[in-house]
Amino acid sequence: MGAEILKRFGQRVRNERLKRSFSQEKLAEKASLHRTYIGMIERAEKNITLINIEKIANALEISIEELLKESSKNE
Repeated sequence: MGAEILKRFGQRVRNERLKRSFSQEKLAEKASLHRTYIGMIERAEKNITLINIEKIANALEISIEELLKESSKNE
């Protein structure tokens, strides 16, 4: 179960990042995180903290709730 939620969250971050035509580097810069950390999140290799979820949501200019929503089938 734990690994599955990380995969879904990582995919959600990637989808939102690509919708905005952001590179991992650009998202990392806007969120004050390292590019490799963004990649690890997207590949479900890191268990992200609430603080970093907030940073990523702010960088994507969406709410935390929106970022945590299940991805729709159309994404």
